Amino acid sequence: MRRRLLAAAAVAAVAVPATTGAMPAGADTYHPTVVSADPVDFTPHVLDGTVWSLAVVGDTVVVGGAFNKVSDSSRRFTFERKNIFAFGLHDGVIRAFAPEVDGAIYSLAPGPDHSVYIGGAFKTVNGQGQRAVARVSLRDGGRYPSFNPRMNWGDVRGLVTRGERLYVGGTFSAINGVPRVGLARLNAYTGVVDQGFDARLAGPGLKRTRVEHFDVSTDGRKLIAVGAFLKSGTADRTQIALFDVGGPGAALTGWYTDAFKPACMKGFDTYLRQVKFSPDGSYIVVAATGRASSAQKLCDSAARFETRTAGPQNPTWVQRTGGDSLYAVAITGPAVYLGGHQRWFDNPYGTDGNGPGPGAVSRPGIGAVNPNTGKALEWNPTRSRGVGVRAFLVTEGGLLVGSDTDQLGREYHGRIGMFPLR
Repeated sequence: MRRRLLAAAAVAAVAVPATTGAMPAGADTYHPTVVSADPVDFTPHVLDGTVWSLAVVGDTVVVGGAFNKVSDSSRRFTFERKNIFAFGLHDGVIRAFAPEVDGAIYSLAPGPDHSVYIGGAFKTVNGQGQRAVARVSLRDGGRYPSFNPRMNWGDVRGLVTRGERLYVGGTFSAINGVPRVGLARLNAYTGVVDQGFDARLAGPGLKRTRVEHFDVSTDGRKLIAVGAFLKSGTADRTQIALFDVGGPGAALTGWYTDAFKPACMKGFDTYLRQVKFSPDGSYIVVAATGRASSAQKLCDSAARFETRTAGPQNPTWVQRTGGDSLYAVAITGPAVYLGGHQRWFDNPYGTDGNGPGPGAVSRPGIGAVNPNTGKALEWNPTRSRGVGVRAFLVTEGGLLVGSDTDQLGREYHGRIGMFPLR
């Protein structure tokens, strides 16, 4: 087991250090090397449910999901924490931070003055009505009443902060009475809807239009969204759309792909689950579920697409699992990390029921691929598969992982772990 990076963490919950500062940029982090396959020992454990989201604010990791209890790294002390908690990035100490949220938290984003934005399926925060999105203080867990966007219904599945803007994605169709289907941009301090920003997403024939996930490039100029939609305005955009957001609005670009038009298993209104920009914004990687039915479709795969040119796009490469879902992706430069409940990588000829095909390599639950070729790297820490990895978060010191199982890197790690840089 890897030695602790610092002295043994204290086991009592402590308050978050009081810090101030401007709005975090939220930029992706480049790594010089692939992370270690041996996770650190000091991270705490979530004892039930699923971790859906992770964020870092200063030296604090915020964890969101659907759970009730957490413990310190030694598992000697247990704390009641419903759907959200926080711990020290460098020592794993569980913070006193414990806001009351009555539903699952699917997304998190760092806020100004040591706060965090939370998004999910909740309707109240600390007993006060606040549906789907809120801002809370990491010092005392208090809700900021000045940030008060009102969702008409639905949930929030993605949050990204860039400067004084907060991007919000999910299943809603209006905020503060302003029609915005699945994607909106808000003032990060007040929650007021940006009137000039409207992606005009629509899903004719679909039960519900929604944004499943999205990302904003490091420079803040491009936004890529995936989900259950077929159009942006009058333009065809099946499950994926790229916008120029460097100006006052959401300008649909000429970039598009028809790669996700073929249907996967019946019942998937969208089979795309996550999308991330590379640190330099030159390409994206999409993770997908969908129950693979042929090697020609992009179900149960990860695919890279270039973003620097307009017009029709084909994937640069496709990593196929042979029938197992991928839910999470992180891109650091030397590696593209993929998580789900997959058993194999490099498996275009395998099937879910018949085992691996020629050339397949074992990568249970987590793995990494070469960003240029999409082929599996040697990095193979393993994890107990469960439903799958739901969240990656790249930090300057490593890679945080959130999931629904308690084995990571051949060690006990309850639903949270961190692989440090070598």
